Amino acid sequence: MSKKTWFITGASRGMGVDFAKAALAAGHAVVASGRESDVVSKAVGQSNDLLAVTLDVTRRGDAEAAVRAAVDRFGRIDVLVNNAASFYAGYFEELTPEQIERQLATSLIGSMNVTRAFLPVMRKQRSGHIISISSAAGLVGFEFCTAYVASKFGLEGWMESLHAEVAPFGITTTIVNPGFFRTELLTEKSTNYAEPSIEDYDERRAKQLEFWKAQNGQQTGDPAKLARALFMIGSEEPPPRRFIAGADAIALAEQKVADLKAQIDAYRDLSTSLALDLEPGARAM
Repeated sequence: MSKKTWFITGASRGMGVDFAKAALAAGHAVVASGRESDVVSKAVGQSNDLLAVTLDVTRRGDAEAAVRAAVDRFGRIDVLVNNAASFYAGYFEELTPEQIERQLATSLIGSMNVTRAFLPVMRKQRSGHIISISSAAGLVGFEFCTAYVASKFGLEGWMESLHAEVAPFGITTTIVNPGFFRTELLTEKSTNYAEPSIEDYDERRAKQLEFWKAQNGQQTGDPAKLARALFMIGSEEPPPRRFIAGADAIALAEQKVADLKAQIDAYRDLSTSLALDLEPGARAM
C-alpha cells in the first residue's frame, strides 16, 4: 500500500483521534486538526509523519491556512476526512434558532468550508478522496434530534451531488454512516441539550434525556475498528460511494429501504397517473 497524506478534522478527541492514530500506524502521513493544535498533538501523540494544525471548521480562513500548512509540509493531500461535528439535542420547538445554526455551521457548513479549501489542490493533482462522516441519522430521522439529523441529511445531499461534480477530476467521495460507537459524542462536553420550555413535551423529554444519557459509554461500536475499516475502504480503487458502519446502522438502513418501498407501492397507481393527458400524436414540451 502506497503512503498517502490524510487530513482529518475534529482530531482533538473522539473518533478523529482514532482515525489519526490508525493512519499513522498504517504508515501514512497525517495532518490532524482541531480548535487547538496543542490539544491535537497531545491526543494523537508524537510522530515525524504527524502535523497538528489549528482549525475551526466554521472559519473559512482557518481552512485555507490549514491547506497551505499541509501542502507545505507534505506536498499533497490524498484523503480528506470531514469528521468534525457537534450534537444539539432537543425538540425542535425548544431548540433555539442559534442552536440550530451552530449545529449546521459545524456539521454541514464546516465540512463544506474545509472541502472548498482543499478542492483546488485535489483538482491540480487530478486525484483525491473526500470522506465525510455522516451518521445513521443521515439516513433516518429521529425524535429529539431534529437539528442533528438536518445537518446529516444536508451533508449527504451535498456529498452525493459533489461526487458528480468532482469525479471528472479523478476525485472520489465516500459517505460513512456509523451507528452507535463508543466515542465522546454523548458526553456532557460534546452534547448540548435544549432548555425545557414547553410543558407539552415534558413527559417525552424526560424519557429522551434518560435514554440519551444512558447510552453514553454503552455504545457497542468500537471506534478503533471503525478507523481500521476506514483505511481498508480508503485503499480500494475505486472506494465505495457509501459505507454503512455497524450492524445497528445496517438494520436502520434496511428498514429505511423497506419503508420507502412500502410507501412507493402504496401510492404507485396515483403517482404514475400524474402525467399530462396529451392528444394522440402530441409531444410533451
